[in-house]
Amino acid sequence: MATIDGARPSEVAPANPRSRVILASLVGTTIEFYDFYVYATAAVLVFPHLFFPAGNETTALLASFAVFGAAMIARPLGAIFFGHLGDRRGRKVTLVGALLTMGIATFLIGLLPTYATAGWIAPFLLVLLRLAQGFALGGEWSGAALVATENAPPGKRAVFGTFPQLGAPIGFIIANGLFLIIAAMLPSDDPSRPSSAFLDWGWRIPFLFSFVMVAVGLWVRLNLVESSAFEKTVSRGKVQKLPLAAAFKTHWKEIVLGTFYMLATYVLFYLMTTFSLSYGRAATTAPVPGLGYDYTTFVLMMIVGVVFFGVFTLASGPWADRWGRRRTLIWVTLGIAAFGLIWVPMLAGGPVGVMAWLILGFSLMGMTFGPMGALLPELFPANVRYTGSGIAYNVSSILGAAVAPFIAVALWSAGQGSPFWVGIYLSIMAMLTLAALLAGKETKEVDMDA
Repeated sequence: MATIDGARPSEVAPANPRSRVILASLVGTTIEFYDFYVYATAAVLVFPHLFFPAGNETTALLASFAVFGAAMIARPLGAIFFGHLGDRRGRKVTLVGALLTMGIATFLIGLLPTYATAGWIAPFLLVLLRLAQGFALGGEWSGAALVATENAPPGKRAVFGTFPQLGAPIGFIIANGLFLIIAAMLPSDDPSRPSSAFLDWGWRIPFLFSFVMVAVGLWVRLNLVESSAFEKTVSRGKVQKLPLAAAFKTHWKEIVLGTFYMLATYVLFYLMTTFSLSYGRAATTAPVPGLGYDYTTFVLMMIVGVVFFGVFTLASGPWADRWGRRRTLIWVTLGIAAFGLIWVPMLAGGPVGVMAWLILGFSLMGMTFGPMGALLPELFPANVRYTGSGIAYNVSSILGAAVAPFIAVALWSAGQGSPFWVGIYLSIMAMLTLAALLAGKETKEVDMDA
């Protein structure tokens, strides 16, 4: 891809006001991640009790995580579908379609019958709607990242690229905050299990609430205009008839590199959110022991950690613009690998150690996730950017996020409650990402209009 010529004014003033760009990229991903986190929380708290036959609790949890991971399989398909539309029809209409798909699927989950009333139809419908969620998220992220980076002012692409990434911690706080409020209103006598009222109807409220958030997101996105990068692609006659084929034909190396750039990020992301909630709430006397915290206490601790996630997501943008995406991520990835090696002593340190573990893990998450909003789009030219960045981001979700909670529970169980091998698993994934970063090139100077 061409680099920016410092003697030529290649930067064009964005057609969208900067405030609108920031809001559109942030609001949409906040809603999408809210919907995803609502499911992730329910996968731990509710679905093992309501959507699978009674029996072994670990088996039910693994089944719930398997459905959770099913969405990751659908994400590359969503990236291909929405990427095709985004590279041929434009970013705006594609983002609206992805948001509607995600919102409708989440709302319908809140209306599903349970296994007790519908038998295997209940988990079957849950899987279908979960696949729809994944399909939508497959098209959401890359579109939001393109809105941010293709409209960014000179020298600020990584900063603007952090705003769609910021939707992840904000969505987490809103989703889990709402679950906390409902759980407080419907308290349980057993800290290891939600109350009967929560299981009967309380869990449905966060899913149904997504309808309100989607309405806000649609209002913001319908006021966008297309980016100059896409408009120039159209005016030059460079729109690809088959963006998927073109991306793999000319930029397959970038797709592979981008996939592995995201690997450690995805594994860390889902270990710190989905797995940690299971591990933190498991009783110390359980067959597979955990930390023994009640739901409210541990989620509040997680929210404190997620605040650091948001802070370091924003902080990573200026660092990546100053020092480069590759250099920044190499150091952060080394930090993730080291973090995986110290899980046991940190988690054995009581409440202070657990809180430090959450803060450090989520801080590293912000530092690795933030620069990806600029790095992945910068790997591809404008005419295949939506497709290429979306495939890299979402194929990595299969290698990382789809299997991370499942592998973590299996390693946790095999270790008889010890998190040692789960941490080692994270370190190994980080080394694979480090190898990709060392093999790649710096992208901060590419011309996004090329």
